[in-house]
Amino acid sequence: MSESFILSSTAGAVLTLTLNRPGALNSFNTLMHQQLLAALNAAAANAEVRCVVLTGAGRGFCAGQDLSDPAAAPELRPGAPATDLGVLIEGFYKPLVQRLRSMPVPVLASVNGVAAGAGANIALNCDLVIAAESASFIQAFSKIGLIPDAGGSWLLPRLVGRSRALGLAMLGDKLPAAEAERLGMIWQCVADEALASQTQALAERLAAMPTRALVATRQTLDAAGQMSMDEALSAEARLQGQLGAAHDYLEGVAAFKAKRLPVFSDR
Repeated sequence: MSESFILSSTAGAVLTLTLNRPGALNSFNTLMHQQLLAALNAAAANAEVRCVVLTGAGRGFCAGQDLSDPAAAPELRPGAPATDLGVLIEGFYKPLVQRLRSMPVPVLASVNGVAAGAGANIALNCDLVIAAESASFIQAFSKIGLIPDAGGSWLLPRLVGRSRALGLAMLGDKLPAAEAERLGMIWQCVADEALASQTQALAERLAAMPTRALVATRQTLDAAGQMSMDEALSAEARLQGQLGAAHDYLEGVAAFKAKRLPVFSDR
């Protein structure tokens, strides 16, 4: 029986997925990739799940790719063929990032320690990122002669601007969570002892909100960067037309008029 590198727990409508290779700072190997993608696919298909939390076991969130895994380990013997890292990206990181960014529910990263390399960018691909004060983000790729992957080349300039993105990517310096919050890279930095409770409170808040509208918001903001204002206005009109015909809009308006809390159920 294969080892379980992804732990799953449910509290109400919130599903928490925990990267579980603490001895390797939760770095990715082939099996963990497969298990995480399968867990996310299962969550996407489960109508009871309204928010997914992604976190790490032990003292780190994710140290990126395990360089000892056969999919990434270079053959150091003279004359040996090079390891094709493009196969690793296409086969594992690309599908994982695409799954995160197309989830039918909000995804919240709870960063409990170091998030380095692809681990940092997997966190940043989630809808919201909450991090402990002791956590840090490191674009470690340049230290081993690589470029940011797992969507980092696309994400970083959009989150912090070209100059900051180049500095983070080229220098590979550790960025403390508080500074990541100040730069707008993440949503919130909280005290270490408050991370679990704050994560759960935020996840429960997201789970109680109109899920379909939250997902449409993600899609709209991601797409708008490639659109003119007129195209964005047309996209807004199309999506508002769809959302306005859904249950959650009717429920939201009815609750507002009745001065009660809404009970959203669309997904």
